[in-house]
Amino acid sequence: MTDPATATVVPTAGGDAVRVELHGHVLLVTINRPDARNAVNTQVTLGIGEALDYAEDQTDVWVVIVTGAGEKAFCAGQDLKQAAAGVHLDDPRVERWGFAGFVRHAISKPVIAAVNGFALGGGTEIVLASDLAVAVDTASFGLPEVKRGIYAGAGGAFRLGRQIPVKIAMEAILTGEPISAQRASELGLVNRVVPAGELLDAAFELAGRVMANAPVAVQASKRIARGITNGAVVAEQPDWERSQVEGKNVITSADAQEGMRAFAEKRVPRWQGK
Repeated sequence: MTDPATATVVPTAGGDAVRVELHGHVLLVTINRPDARNAVNTQVTLGIGEALDYAEDQTDVWVVIVTGAGEKAFCAGQDLKQAAAGVHLDDPRVERWGFAGFVRHAISKPVIAAVNGFALGGGTEIVLASDLAVAVDTASFGLPEVKRGIYAGAGGAFRLGRQIPVKIAMEAILTGEPISAQRASELGLVNRVVPAGELLDAAFELAGRVMANAPVAVQASKRIARGITNGAVVAEQPDWERSQVEGKNVITSADAQEGMRAFAEKRVPRWQGK
């Protein structure tokens, strides 16, 4: 397990929004915004993105664990308040990294998602982009974007159906309804489900099993298995392009505007289909 007294703190541009600590050969990355349900803002994006770059560059880092602070939320997706304010990162790395500095940030080091609470929208998309996942028994997963008139644009719309049965994935995508931790385990979305107090123990135990093997061989195996070439999954490029094209139409629709207003006003949206 972790011992803060012996961990090495790795500074990033994320500041207090992301804690990055090196525990032996494991880099523990914690989204540290529990009061905001660990929603992703610009600081989280920079913190996670720089942490993954650090992991890839350092030969002493063999496994990365990503988790959230607190006991309620792993990640609630994008920080809608910051998005509504039009805050934008003018940083060329962000386009390459994708949402949360993570979903298009393909590194050779194995990444384990330690899901400490609900993972909705972008939170589920972080899990989908991870190699392995451990979740607490109270966690839930889902892509509720359609309930807000928007879409799962950080990989969820095409990755979910490749990791669980297609019709189950389509039900989740089209209804926006959540999947429980136990159901996620049955479907293979997560490797194991544990009580809350055992989450990081389970994640570090899994990391230890990976690290019992030769790091160079593990990293080469991941690149082959995930189709990573020069830091990108080439086969997914058409999916990202299609997602961006569709996204422009969705985001500018009347339904998207109504969905955001209804969410802010805490009422049922009145869809128009245009």
